[in-house]
Amino acid sequence: MTDPPALDSLARRALGLLEPSHGARVVLGIAGSPGAGKTTLARTLVARLNDTAPGTAVHLPMDGFHLANATLDRLGRHDRKGAIDTFDAHGFVALLRRLATEREHTVFAPSFDRAVDEGVTGAIAIDPSVRIVVTEGNYLLVDRHPWSEIPRIAAEVWFCDTPSPERMRRLVDRHERHGRSPHDARLWAETVDAANALIVERSAARAALRV
Repeated sequence: MTDPPALDSLARRALGLLEPSHGARVVLGIAGSPGAGKTTLARTLVARLNDTAPGTAVHLPMDGFHLANATLDRLGRHDRKGAIDTFDAHGFVALLRRLATEREHTVFAPSFDRAVDEGVTGAIAIDPSVRIVVTEGNYLLVDRHPWSEIPRIAAEVWFCDTPSPERMRRLVDRHERHGRSPHDARLWAETVDAANALIVERSAARAALRV
């Protein structure tokens, strides 16, 4: 958890992104490896921004763009769900473009339900009054099309940096909480998650800020 003074500083930086935008909506990205705490940081930051000015910010997780389990089964990728090619990357980038430019109506976006391990279409409403969209996910800084478009759409992309042992502990705990045995939870964290983390960590140098 980010301490209050640091969170206040991040909130001020996020609000500062609005100043050169002349009233436009801005997209703020938070990248990081699996288990780094991206979702916690994004939710906490959005809550702080909305404490300052209600309705200012909304959280948009990249996880809503996981391919459906049936699609992953058909493609033979279900055993490494979370890898870079198990997301609808073009759909995610297209939505970010829409959010950066469309403010005359509500834009609906998908969320992700870990209880059923599937995306939920249209679960997040981004109203015209929203000024800051805080999106988070593993691959926001990866230099591979179409992910490489994201830094050009976003006002900034930050990198959530957490030591590997702590990330591993969180991942194993998460997988166990969602039904895997202790052995399978650790195996998934040490194989699938670790392989994804290698890709993500190589992209960190492109971040505007490391948190």
